[in-house]
Amino acid sequence: MKVAIITGAGSGIGLATAKMLHEQGLAVVGIGRDEAKLGSLRDALGGGDDRLATLSVDVTDDDGPARIVQCALDKFGGVDFLINNAGLGSPSPLHETDDAKLDLFLDVMLRAPFRLSREAIVHMKPGSGVVNVTSTFAMIGGKRGGPYSAAKGGLRSLTEHMAVEYGPQGIRSNNVAPGVTMTDMVRHRFEDETFKRVNVETTPYPRLAEAEDVASVIAFLCSPGGEMINGQSIVVDGGWTRTKYLSPRALTSVWSDAE
Repeated sequence: MKVAIITGAGSGIGLATAKMLHEQGLAVVGIGRDEAKLGSLRDALGGGDDRLATLSVDVTDDDGPARIVQCALDKFGGVDFLINNAGLGSPSPLHETDDAKLDLFLDVMLRAPFRLSREAIVHMKPGSGVVNVTSTFAMIGGKRGGPYSAAKGGLRSLTEHMAVEYGPQGIRSNNVAPGVTMTDMVRHRFEDETFKRVNVETTPYPRLAEAEDVASVIAFLCSPGGEMINGQSIVVDGGWTRTKYLSPRALTSVWSDAE
């Protein structure tokens, strides 16, 4: 039985990924800070299922990585896949960011995946893999990226290093880079008409991603079908990063000078 550790497993992409991997027959170790959200994960996967363990821990804690990996070893005897998914939203442009916010974003979305990968990878065997959830902001520049872009870009580079370093041992490392995805962390942003236009009117696909769209790519990378994928960034954004698209609405709108 394959074993997957998933951080940020209580909601959004992490929860959707936990469900899919569990359906594929994997044992899931769901990690999150919010015990109530982890309760939702347990409910979704059948409560006392013998292929599910949860652990409430802050991934930035000094002993967090060791506790997480030990949980997987104690419960299931190994680690086959690590999905570094835990993250933060509401980024700021560089000039609006203080050191505390910079440190928080780097801690959660770069330092924590670095330390957890370091802890887990020594227990991985051929056929195992790491999937880091990055962002389209790790692929291209984006307004208001600031510390978020810095963290996600660093995570992308870390993944590529790991692919070279551990690929010869049969341990693959890849990025999955979502665009704007309709999770609870993002959904409220669509009350902002500018945010909505920037993302909807420039995406050459009739809808934005749902958590399950991203989870399905992660699940594929954790399946035999993904065995030859290593060192890649798979973008899940409906074409947003790779095209210069404007919707008919945007093309026919009346332009005005910005105030």
